[in-house]
Amino acid sequence: MAIFRQYIAPLLVVLVFILALVAVSARIFLPSDMAAPAPIEEVGMATGNWGLGIREEITNIG
Repeated sequence: MAIFRQYIAPLLVVLVFILALVAVSARIFLPSDMAAPAPIEEVGMATGNWGLGIREEITNIG
């Protein structure tokens, strides 16, 4: 158990840190339009797709 606490656990922590650092740093090499945050659209009743068939029921009423 001492081997795990002294060698394996710290190695796993360092590897996870390095993986996270690489993932975050990769944004530098993306094209400028992909490095920006995703756009947020206004979602209303007319544009939303609920996936439950509710929209079709509303449009078929009367």
